[in-house]
Amino acid sequence: MTTLKQDLRYGVRMLLKNPGFAIVAVIALALGIGANAAIFSVVNTVLLRSLPYDDPDRLMVLRENKLPEFPEFSVSPGNFLDWQKENTTFEKLAAINGTAYNLVGDAEPERLRGARVSAGLFEMLGAKPALGRTFLDDEDQPGHENVAILSSSLWKRRFGSDPNVVGQAITLSATSYTVIGVMPPAFKFPDAETDVWTPIAFNAKQAQQHGSHYISVIGRLKPGVTREQAATEMDAIAARLAEQYPDSNTGWRVNVLPMQEYEVRDIKSALLVLLGAVALVLLIACANVANLLLARATSRQKEIAIRTALGASRRRIAQQLLTESVLLALAGGAVGLLLAVWGIDSLLKLAPQELPRVKDVTLDVRVLGFTLVVTLLTGVIFGLVPALQASRPNLNETLKEGGRGTTGGHHRVRGTLVITEVALALLLLVCAGLLIRSFYRLQQVTPGFNSKNALAVTVSLPGKKYPQDDQQSGFFTQLLDRVATLPGVVAVGASQSLPIQGDFVLGFNIQGRPPNGPGQEPNTNYYAVSPDYFKAMGIPLLRGRVFTEQDKKDSPRVAVINEELAKKFFPDEDPIGKRINVTNGPERFREIVGIVGDVKQYGLAQPTTMQTYEPCLQTAFSAMTLVVRADGNPAALSGAIRSEVLAIDKEQPVSRIRPLEQVVSESVAKQRFLMLLLGIFASVALVLAAVGLYGVMSYSVNQRTHEIGIRAALGAQRKDVLKLVVGQGMVLALTGAGIGLAASFALTRLMASLLFGVSATDPLTFAGIALLLTIVALLACYIPARRAMKVDPMIALRYE
Repeated sequence: MTTLKQDLRYGVRMLLKNPGFAIVAVIALALGIGANAAIFSVVNTVLLRSLPYDDPDRLMVLRENKLPEFPEFSVSPGNFLDWQKENTTFEKLAAINGTAYNLVGDAEPERLRGARVSAGLFEMLGAKPALGRTFLDDEDQPGHENVAILSSSLWKRRFGSDPNVVGQAITLSATSYTVIGVMPPAFKFPDAETDVWTPIAFNAKQAQQHGSHYISVIGRLKPGVTREQAATEMDAIAARLAEQYPDSNTGWRVNVLPMQEYEVRDIKSALLVLLGAVALVLLIACANVANLLLARATSRQKEIAIRTALGASRRRIAQQLLTESVLLALAGGAVGLLLAVWGIDSLLKLAPQELPRVKDVTLDVRVLGFTLVVTLLTGVIFGLVPALQASRPNLNETLKEGGRGTTGGHHRVRGTLVITEVALALLLLVCAGLLIRSFYRLQQVTPGFNSKNALAVTVSLPGKKYPQDDQQSGFFTQLLDRVATLPGVVAVGASQSLPIQGDFVLGFNIQGRPPNGPGQEPNTNYYAVSPDYFKAMGIPLLRGRVFTEQDKKDSPRVAVINEELAKKFFPDEDPIGKRINVTNGPERFREIVGIVGDVKQYGLAQPTTMQTYEPCLQTAFSAMTLVVRADGNPAALSGAIRSEVLAIDKEQPVSRIRPLEQVVSESVAKQRFLMLLLGIFASVALVLAAVGLYGVMSYSVNQRTHEIGIRAALGAQRKDVLKLVVGQGMVLALTGAGIGLAASFALTRLMASLLFGVSATDPLTFAGIALLLTIVALLACYIPARRAMKVDPMIALRYE
């Protein structure tokens, strides 16, 4: 312990004696350690931290699938109820249906995010209310379901944290509910935006729905039962249901996935790529600091030789030097943690909204422990080689008067470190380059509509207050007329769902063609739209006509299809005048009157789907999204639109007001997040590698000043000196680039699933990055070479 204290004191004195060296080393390490801590904090929260429920490893998500069209799909109520009765592997199954409610009262009406859930859900998750109770089994039956549980955030903002809220009546979508409980702040199921929970209470009609898929299902495995056993049983149940209900269940099977795995399925690979990237940045930083230590060890060789001559063992000297390395690492780790705190805030601003538990990301004990371990390992990694090299000096050479004390071993080690830095930097740059090209390609994809100067506004009418189709159609017709007269409005339309965000899929058949077998019907994305919807969205009409005000409920039924559907089902004939039936109920054929351009339904990177439009005046919906096109900034219309809604119904709130450009932007948020972060890390890696190469060449020039002077005295020209220095550096850079290209060719295939429109071994990206790195390396070598070209032979010949 006494020896350690001595080493620490001596190490601190040596670092303070060389503040420039210490500052550069600490900054390099802080960048690497801080980036690792920030990314690991996200990985820890999203991937590693257990779900905040009892025994979360036994919680499973159950999804239906029908290959190849629907590898993952929602569950029908009828199938869920049959699963409950027939399965033997789950303790309990619970259904969840995301919904929304209009909350009215003394304050301004508010649109709430809600969830209708099975009565036993909270007990399954082990969630206890902060106030009151959860649902009873009989409250999950029709006629008894008018009870509600509030989220902590809703309780605080709307009810002022009133402890007497339990037992009060509230009005949700024109229906009275009794508040029976308040959940604690930590309960955020199914997501952090959920405001209120009510019983799902399937009625008799819903219980018989086997073809309508709109609920989510989770289950808790019985003790000792594996996921594989549950999946086998659920597939057997699905097969029996297909025999029992062939029209709706043929071809459908069941996915059984661990809940934690299911939540992170879309972001896991991206986070692992980022974690690997920051690990490479840290390795480059370590190589840089190791080079600095090797250079510093050269200036300390006489000191080390004297200590060795006085009896210090090699182990003792190596221990001292490693202690100094660890002190540097600890200082870098401390600064890195400060950078990580700032970095986490920046990460959360960039992070896509679908990143699970993103608001829970913090520097917790696990992250601090990870950072400490990384810091100590870093100190050992970058300090070990310099300590071993410096702890075995050549006493005869070093103690001679004027002896320079340099060794070929130092040069070889420093060269190897630079090659490693360049190789790792090139690997990161190639990965970043591929993502940048991929994102550029993604941005070139047209969504099929014009998102500029357009605003989306969702209005959902309570079914109890507007039970009739005529009432719903009348409300939206009046609202569209009012909004159309607002100053600055160019066009306004409405649809029951939006492209990119919507997911309303129905089977269809064409009149006069043989029907497909059970479960084999083709599917189309379905929209019920107002006459001016296509104009407001900027969706082009290709043939025929769009809807007019004359396409009313009592008029002949009509439909518009997209180009994709026309190509697939009418490749050699004109679809105008043909009749199509899009329904999940009784057959109602409609005449196709127009063909419009394709729109992207599931994101810019996804294939185009078939789409069918019907007039909302002929098929009413209680929830519609208005699309308002303006001649300027559409956000300026938000207040006026809200006022028009309240003028029609003072209890009707407006929700989800957002520009269409934001809708499109959010659809590529994950790709943008990954591209930006990897681009930043690759840029840091490039700078560190360039600094490392510059440092080695600068050090080499200092060491070879005497030699350069002799060459100049013997007639060497400036260009000869330039070739000598730049050539030496470029050998290192090109060797590293070659290794980096080989590693990139092998490893970038792992990120193929993250790319769009670009091969994982895209030759243009590889060549461009290699050229960029070569130019940077040339610059890093040229600066020391210029200094070498200016060496005065007379001064150099007197150089020690």
